Amino acid sequence: MKVVVVGGGASGLMAAYAAAAKGHEVVLAEKNEKLGKKIYITGKGRCNLTNDCPPDEFLQNVVRGEKFLRSAVYSFPPSALMELLETHGLPLKTERGNRVFPVSDHASDVTKTLEKMCREAGVTIKLNTEVLKIDLLHSTMRGIITQNEEIFCDACIVATGGLSYPSTGSTGDGLRFAKEAGHTVVPCVPSLVGIETAEDLRSAQGISVKNCVLSCRRGEKTLFSALGELLFTHYGLSGPLVLSLSALVNRLPAEELSLSLDFKPALDAKQLDARLLRDFSARKNELMRNVVRGLLPQTLGLLVLRAAGISPEKQANAVTAEERRALCGALKVFPLTPARLRGFEEAVVTSGGVFLGEIDPKTMRSKLVKGLSFCGEALDLDAFTGGFNLHIAFATGFAAGNGILAA
Repeated sequence: MKVVVVGGGASGLMAAYAAAAKGHEVVLAEKNEKLGKKIYITGKGRCNLTNDCPPDEFLQNVVRGEKFLRSAVYSFPPSALMELLETHGLPLKTERGNRVFPVSDHASDVTKTLEKMCREAGVTIKLNTEVLKIDLLHSTMRGIITQNEEIFCDACIVATGGLSYPSTGSTGDGLRFAKEAGHTVVPCVPSLVGIETAEDLRSAQGISVKNCVLSCRRGEKTLFSALGELLFTHYGLSGPLVLSLSALVNRLPAEELSLSLDFKPALDAKQLDARLLRDFSARKNELMRNVVRGLLPQTLGLLVLRAAGISPEKQANAVTAEERRALCGALKVFPLTPARLRGFEEAVVTSGGVFLGEIDPKTMRSKLVKGLSFCGEALDLDAFTGGFNLHIAFATGFAAGNGILAA
């Protein structure tokens, strides 16, 4: 069978390889001047390509689509991806949190390996080839139309990505193709992205806080509470904790959410109050702006003082018991108001995409159009950070390429 794969990113390259390895005639159409443009920027240029954990643990890190992904992840788990890439000459290493990287620390080596795999399997790669339309006749694939030609085929795998990092070419083409083919598309929102706050936190910009607890509530319900690291930015908050939170709340109205930070999670209120008493006694003649430097970086300490209603110019020996309790409260529950998530330009992945109920989870084939498949970020699938999203691209691409056999 002749197969066209639209998109030369992680899922498209894997889909093309898998289909060609099954003996199909495969053409890979990529609109950019090179393959894997988004792969180059993943993992800060090092490419965290998967997470070396068993399938059941992997699925626990999927935010949306866990049930849909079971077949693809169990059929092509992280261990299988790692073995495949290493067999084709890409040495890998596993780091903290089971994150897997190429030994070279160069994302380009991942793309080169995938390209080599495709070429050796017989895939025809067409760069600078933008697919404008999927050509259908009576809900059956006929081919694809590019800016230069129409390529007739028996099957088409759409692997165009979502909307995150549009500079890499992820501009929603596949979502348009899906709609034109009659598919439902779940509205897309940014995921794994920073959160803008109503409060002005610019004075603390660049400060990273480790071992902090970030909590998020919606009314009386706690949606998220976790210990980790976060970063203060010119717009609000970022860092690992915040990215994880964004994945859980990106489809909720920001005005219904409230955030709080516990800067001293190892101490309960009584222990923290005793710590403050000791600090105030030891530095009783110093200004509070200097005293809080023993607790937090100074600019962040000033924000906490403001929240507690204590002047930074006040001497420690003049702080009342009520003010000390207020400071203790601000350190344990520092309130923040989320305004909105940052945009797709900064989002690691897209949340939303082709509705999973219209896709066969074993083959990634459309249930509506004969010969049409979708994989990767174009589908309504997303997960937490740590290599999970990239593996979803590889696993669904592998399923799509293998799924052509039964078409």
